[in-house]
Amino acid sequence: MAPLCWRHHTLIQALLSRGPLKEKEFHSIFSDVTGKTLELFWALDHQSSDICKVIFLSDSNKQIFNEYLKKINIELSYVQFELRACRNQYDGGVYYGVINNVADEQSKLGTRYTVPQIAFYKGIIEAIVQDATAEGTISSIAALNVRLENQGASTEVPPAFRNFSMSQKEKSLQEFVQDQWLCTTPDGKIGLGVRSFLDLRSWFHNNEVPTCDVCNEAGIKADLCPNASCTVRMHDYCLKAKFSQSRIEKVCPGCGTQWPYVVAKAEAVEEEDPDVHQPPLVRKRARRSRIVEEDESQPPSQPSGRRNLRSSRDGQEDDGPSQVQPSGRRVTKVVKDEEPIGQRRKKGQTSNDGSGSGSGPSQETRRSTRTSSRLHR
Repeated sequence: MAPLCWRHHTLIQALLSRGPLKEKEFHSIFSDVTGKTLELFWALDHQSSDICKVIFLSDSNKQIFNEYLKKINIELSYVQFELRACRNQYDGGVYYGVINNVADEQSKLGTRYTVPQIAFYKGIIEAIVQDATAEGTISSIAALNVRLENQGASTEVPPAFRNFSMSQKEKSLQEFVQDQWLCTTPDGKIGLGVRSFLDLRSWFHNNEVPTCDVCNEAGIKADLCPNASCTVRMHDYCLKAKFSQSRIEKVCPGCGTQWPYVVAKAEAVEEEDPDVHQPPLVRKRARRSRIVEEDESQPPSQPSGRRNLRSSRDGQEDDGPSQVQPSGRRVTKVVKDEEPIGQRRKKGQTSNDGSGSGSGPSQETRRSTRTSSRLHR
């Protein structure tokens, strides 16, 4: 087999220097060094009506990605290392990282943690996995009160354990969270970090930690069967994938007890048009009404304001032909005259010429002429 190229080295170095990476970040690095496009997006599962994460890969690019990982693991196996993927049981995200497959005395020398710190970490891990409620967390106070005496190989308590103060525990707890061996949940509790899910897979199996009924991985953070005598547990993401199908009966696969699971309705990622599900005629009217509302919300231009002002004045003079509707829009009524405008104008001129006495046209004639000229404009 050909040796690893610089692209393989870049992927390994990225995981070693940055620690475990999210699936999207690792795929982005792979796409940059190889030029193969890997797209991660959210899509609507029409069968379950849920928003789910989908990785869009062409068959050729997916095969190339798997071949890269396989070739890297073949070379890493000579030094007892492995590039592995795991799922964070608290948020369901997939992470990639490089782990050590050998837990001997020589490999323990590579850690920067002291013996009391390692014993403190083991005590926290045991307290989390032994939780009967499968919450996968313990409180910060319970973590600080873990007794290191139970982690010693002999009955005699080492002096380093006795001298491990509370302040040292608090500092060690912060280091474990920073190095992703542990994590803090939104409610302030302590849980397992991504590194623990990557490295402790064999430890979970050897200590007979209850597994998920769907994926067969350790069920640290899982949902328990409502039947107290049943030992079936499933991760939240496994439970969603199993019961989201409409044809699957929501019962426990072990004892047949009804499982209290409700399929959540899909939440739109982007803002959806509210008229999509309406009939075409109603949709057209609704869109037209929205256009009218937008026109009303915009300030009128200067010429429109003059016409409205003139209409308002005409309404005050001519017995109110301009009215204001409840919606706030001004509607001007046009009064139709019995005679055409040209004849009325000619008639007014004739009456002016024929007056002779200099008294001028009557008030009614002047008002009709002024209104007609404005309507003509």
